[in-house]
Amino acid sequence: MENLWAPWRMEFIAPKTPRPQECIFCTQPAAHRDDDYYIFYRGEHCYMMLNLYPYNSGHLMIVPYQHVESIEKLNSTTLTELMSQAQLALRALHLVMKPDGFNMGINEGKVAGAGYAEHMHFHIVPRWNGDTNFMPVVADVKVIPEHLANTYHKLKQALESL
Repeated sequence: MENLWAPWRMEFIAPKTPRPQECIFCTQPAAHRDDDYYIFYRGEHCYMMLNLYPYNSGHLMIVPYQHVESIEKLNSTTLTELMSQAQLALRALHLVMKPDGFNMGINEGKVAGAGYAEHMHFHIVPRWNGDTNFMPVVADVKVIPEHLANTYHKLKQALESL
């Protein structure tokens, strides 16, 4: 049997601290600690950040500053910027990660899988041919090959060049 060593993953699977009472999508950008929260792009109405518990390397979220639970409640200016940032994110991901495709979407409501249902956010997950393997099925483990900090710096630099 081969061993797969990824000790940095322990921070993601260790027992979690209690969920914050405040909305992380409001408090994290307000703290202006972008490196700590992996916020790599800020617009006027939305910002981009990496997902701390990614399905794949490069899994990011576009989050409106407007605190609403549903895309239907976004004002038109914010909705327009959200989709413009989605285009920009795809360009950056293509540039630095060269994925074969993407999963994109919004989970609205707890029943749909939203971890923070009170503040809508848009997910973009890069996908590569062959990026699925036996690990999630057999061991209930997803192997993320690149550390978040590396992905963060690559995407931040790519966006500065676009």
